[in-house]
Amino acid sequence: MSTPALLAAKRESSLLASVPTRLLINGQWRAALSGKTFGIEDPATGEVLASVADAGAEDGAAALDAAVAAQESWAKVPPRERGEILRRAYELVTERAEDFALLMTMEMGKPLAEARGEVTYGAEFLRWFSEEAVRAFGRYSVSPDGKSRLLVTRKPVGPCLLITPWNFPLAMATRKIAPAVAAGCTMVLKSARLTPLTSQLFAAVMVEAGLPAGVLNVIPSSTAGATTGPLIKDSRLRKLSFTGSTEVGRRLLADASETVLRTSMELGGNAPFVVFEDADVDAAVAGALLAKLRNMGEACTAANRFIVHESVADEFAKKFAAKMAGMTTARGTEVESKVGPLIDAKSRDKVHELVTDAVRDGAVLITGGAQVDGPGYFYQPTLLLDVREGTRILSEEIFGPVAPIITFDTEEEAIRLANNTEYGLVAYVFTRDLSRGIRMGERLETGMLGLNAGVVSNAAAPFGGVKQSGLGREGGLEGIEEYLYTQYIGIADPYAN
Repeated sequence: MSTPALLAAKRESSLLASVPTRLLINGQWRAALSGKTFGIEDPATGEVLASVADAGAEDGAAALDAAVAAQESWAKVPPRERGEILRRAYELVTERAEDFALLMTMEMGKPLAEARGEVTYGAEFLRWFSEEAVRAFGRYSVSPDGKSRLLVTRKPVGPCLLITPWNFPLAMATRKIAPAVAAGCTMVLKSARLTPLTSQLFAAVMVEAGLPAGVLNVIPSSTAGATTGPLIKDSRLRKLSFTGSTEVGRRLLADASETVLRTSMELGGNAPFVVFEDADVDAAVAGALLAKLRNMGEACTAANRFIVHESVADEFAKKFAAKMAGMTTARGTEVESKVGPLIDAKSRDKVHELVTDAVRDGAVLITGGAQVDGPGYFYQPTLLLDVREGTRILSEEIFGPVAPIITFDTEEEAIRLANNTEYGLVAYVFTRDLSRGIRMGERLETGMLGLNAGVVSNAAAPFGGVKQSGLGREGGLEGIEEYLYTQYIGIADPYAN
C-alpha cells in the first residue's frame, strides 16, 4: 500500500474511532439493553466499517421516557437560547465538514465532492432554524363585534419521533431536528439502518452545542418496526416525522391513526423531467445530470422520467449519453469518482431488473446497462431511448443512475405524461417560454418545480409533495409550523362593566 493510501486508511480509521456507537438516551451514551449490535457496511467494498448498538423496544421506551420528562422544561427555554444552540451546532458542523463528508462517503457511497455539498446543505437547516426560532409569532386582535379579545399563540407539539432515510444521512437529520429544536420539542431519532454513523456524529455535535439531556435521544436499530411501533401507539408521543418509501409511509399513517398522531410524511417520488422543443438543450443536459446522477440517482427528487419533445429527443439523448458515459464509477474517496456505488446488492439488482425489463419491452439502450465488475455495488450510468408508455421503469422509483426517455409532441401530451403517476414530489421543466413555464407550474401535480433548474432543494424553501408523495413541508417558513400547534385564548371585553 502506497504512502497516500496508508494515510487515507489511517484517516478513515481515526474518524471511525471518534464516532459514538452507543445509544444516546437522556444525555448518556449507553449500550442497548440486549447488548446487541449491528454492522455498517461500506457499499463500495462490502466491508464492515463499524458496529453500533442495536436498540430494541425497551430502549425505544426509555428514549421516549426521557423525551417526555424533558419536554416541559425544554419548552420553557427562551427561543433565543434554543436558536443559539442551533447556531453553535451550525458552526461545529461547518468546522468538522471534512469529517462529516468523509463519514457519509464511507457509509453511504456518494462521491466526496457531493458529500461536502450535503454538509453545506444540511448545516444550513441549523442556521436557518436558529433564526426562525424567535419568529414563531402568534397574534392579538379585537373580535369583529368588539366584545372580546382574541389571543392566538403557537406552542410546541411535544415529544416527536423522527425517522430518517439512508440516502442523505446528515441533511435528513438536520432538516427534522433543527425545526423541532427551534419550536421547543423533544425528540427520539430513529436513524437509518444502513447509514446511522453520520447521525451518531451529529448527535454528539448537538450535545457539544449545549442541547440539554433528554431533548434529543438517538436509537439506531436493525428492527425499525419492533422498536418504533410501540412508540407510535404511545399516547405521550405527539408527532411523527418520516422520510422514506410510500409503502412504509402508508403503514405508519395507519398506525398513527390509532392515536390521531400528528404526522409529516416525505415519501416517494417519480419526478418528470420535461424538455420542450424551445429549450436550451445544453442547459437541459446539464440540469439532467444534476437531477439524475446526484447521489447516484438515490434521491426522492431524482429525475425518474425524461419526457422530451420529439424534435430535440435525438440531440438531447446524444449529448446526455456522452456526458453519462464519461462519468467515472469509483469509491467516493477516489479523486476520479463521479458516481459512487448503490447502497446495497438488493438496490443494484432492482435497478438492473428495471433496465432489463425496459429493453425487453422495446427500449433502446444507448449507454450503460450493466453492473460494474469488482467489489461493491456499482452500476453503470445508463440511458434508455424510446421507452414505451406503460413500461415499469416509468412507474416505479428507480433509485439508481438510469435515465429513461419517452417522447411527446404537444404540450397537452407532456402534461398528461408528467401527471401520469401516483406521486407528486417534484418536477423539472426546461423551456425558454416563460408563459409556458408558468402554465406548467399551474398544471403539473407536484409540490415543487424546477424551472430551467435541475436542483430545487434549499433550506429556505418548503420541501414536500402532493398525492402519494406525502404530507407537510420541511424547510422554509413552513418547516417550523410542523412542530407547533395553535392555541386560541378568548379574553372577555376589558371595557365591560
